[in-house]
This record gives sequence, C-alpha cells and structure tokens, in this order.
Amino acid sequence: MTAPELAGETGFDRVLGFTIPSRDARGRVVRLGPVLDTILAAHSYPAPIRHLLAEALVVTALIGSLLKDEDGQLTMQAQAEGGIVDLLVCDYRDGELRGYVRHDAERLAGLGVSPSLEALFGTGYVAITFDLAATGQRYQGIVPLEGASLSEACEHYFVQSEQVPTLIRVAVRSSGESCVAGGLLVQHLPEGEEGRERLHVELDHPEWAHVAALAGSTRHDELVDPALSLEALIWRLFHEEQEVRVIKGKELSRGCRCSLDHYRAIIARFPGDEQAAMRDERGAIVIDCAFCSRLFELVD
Repeated sequence: MTAPELAGETGFDRVLGFTIPSRDARGRVVRLGPVLDTILAAHSYPAPIRHLLAEALVVTALIGSLLKDEDGQLTMQAQAEGGIVDLLVCDYRDGELRGYVRHDAERLAGLGVSPSLEALFGTGYVAITFDLAATGQRYQGIVPLEGASLSEACEHYFVQSEQVPTLIRVAVRSSGESCVAGGLLVQHLPEGEEGRERLHVELDHPEWAHVAALAGSTRHDELVDPALSLEALIWRLFHEEQEVRVIKGKELSRGCRCSLDHYRAIIARFPGDEQAAMRDERGAIVIDCAFCSRLFELVD
C-alpha cells in the first residue's frame, strides 16, 4: 500500500481486507450506513438494542468477510437466560447482511441508556457457525457471553475455538433515526495463512503484540467517519510497516432471503398433519419473518 492509493472510496457499506506479510497478520475493516439503517428500521428498537444490533452486524460483516467460499454463510447467534435479550441472530452471505434481536422492552426501560452486556443478556453464550457451500461442511464454536461487549466475546471465540489471536474494535454513532457503525478486525496467523498447521496461540508473540498495539490505537471517531476512506484508515494505523497489501472486499447490502417460494420449500418438509395444524381458520399458513418484519401467507 502506497501513498497514491490513499484516496480510496469514502462512504459506507463496504469491506476492505488487508494483510501485513512481515507480521503474519491479516485484517478487515468495515463501515455500515444505509444498509444498517434499513435493517434497524424493520423494528422499532429502543436505543440500547439498536446499538447492540449495530455492533453485532459490524462483527458479523468482519468475520463473514473472512470466508473464502463466496456462497458460504456465517451466522452469529447469542442466546441467554435471565437477561433483557434472549435472542440475537445475524448472518452474512456473499456481502448480504441481516439481523434481529428479541428482547423484553418493559424490563429494558428500567436499565438506563447504557446497560452492560451482562445486564442485557444475563447468563448466555454466543455461537459462531460457518456453513461452507463448496464442501457442504459446517463447523461451529461456542463461547460464553462474557466481557465488556459483544465484540470482546467474539475475540474470545477466536482464541478458544480457532486458536487465532484476534483483536476487534467496533464503534457506533447514532443521530436521530440514522446510525453509522464501523469496525476493525486484525488476526495473527503464523504459519497458517496457506493452510499449514497453525502454531499454538501466542498472545505475547512479539509480532502480534506489535500489530495489536497499532490496531488498538484506532479511535472511535475514525471508524465512523465517512470522510475517512477505509484505505486511509489502514494507512494511518500501519503506514510504517514494510508492506501492507490491500484486498478489495464486498459491497454490502441488506440480505433477507425471505420469499413465498422459500417458505413453501420449508413447509413442504413437514408431514401433512403438522402442516394442517399450522393453518388458520381460513386454511392459510401465515409466517412472520423476524428479520424484515413482513408477513407471508401461504395458501393452496
């Protein structure tokens, strides 16, 4: 990456990848705008839930964009007991994002404007699932919902389930009904980038400590500033490195995949008696898509 490349593209709803070969590091940076507003507008979420879902969507885009299988899917699902939120689910597939939060609005009202992760979830876990379309394989890692934020819990996932030292930074800024969110993910992959067996997790490895210190200096305002291109942000952080390779990522969009044909195919898998039990007095099966808040009516 050189100075003439710094102009980049300003704005929203894109992912940019990068590698730092001399440090055995790779990363992603993302900034969400209109796509985020579209997803959040599907439900009348209170401010703390909007912030939580915005953070979750940024993390989902960062992790999902690591997939080399274009038709693969990343799903992040947080479930809990005893908290305000009992379900949060987001997924990413080929640049398409969607997400939904189920919560107790009455209990949330008594928590103030900035409830902690523990107050929101109580005791719970976050599951990260990769579905690889090319091979049909699925693998999943599950970690407790612990730490100061959802992104911190996902850092723990990579260390525990993937044995990959990882740093994630996320920022969210709301103004009225508009929301901007950005994030940075950096990982250390010694001897593992090309499929070789990875070394054991070394959080104190000097190369990783160096990269993590630089990445950790990212400011909240830099992540959400649409006038600062993603290329320029990477340059600010790592311009003293010997080489930084930038990889153009996906343009992002809202990707709820609900349709009548989709739901017909799902319902067809159920036995006839179970399908009959789903029908209302008019003989229709009504499906409420939680992601986009639309009703789909299936009639014969």
